[in-house]
Amino acid sequence: MSDQGTPEQKEQGVEISYRDLDPDTLRRMIQEFVSRDGSDWAASGGSLEEKVTDVQAQLRSGKAKIVFDLRTNTANIVACP
Repeated sequence: MSDQGTPEQKEQGVEISYRDLDPDTLRRMIQEFVSRDGSDWAASGGSLEEKVTDVQAQLRSGKAKIVFDLRTNTANIVACP
């Protein structure tokens, strides 16, 4: 989550465990994430299934997490530091 910008611009996010999501919902979320225009994932090699599997592994290992932004009512998958 970014702490930059004015208070109105800050994300008001909460982490959501991938385990709490319905498996089909999680899969569709990951598919949308890896196929977004302009994302590193969209341009990288590999099939959609390989990309989805990679993100699932990152979520399981704690290298990525799902964050829901309360201000915009959107969810995103982000890398963990």
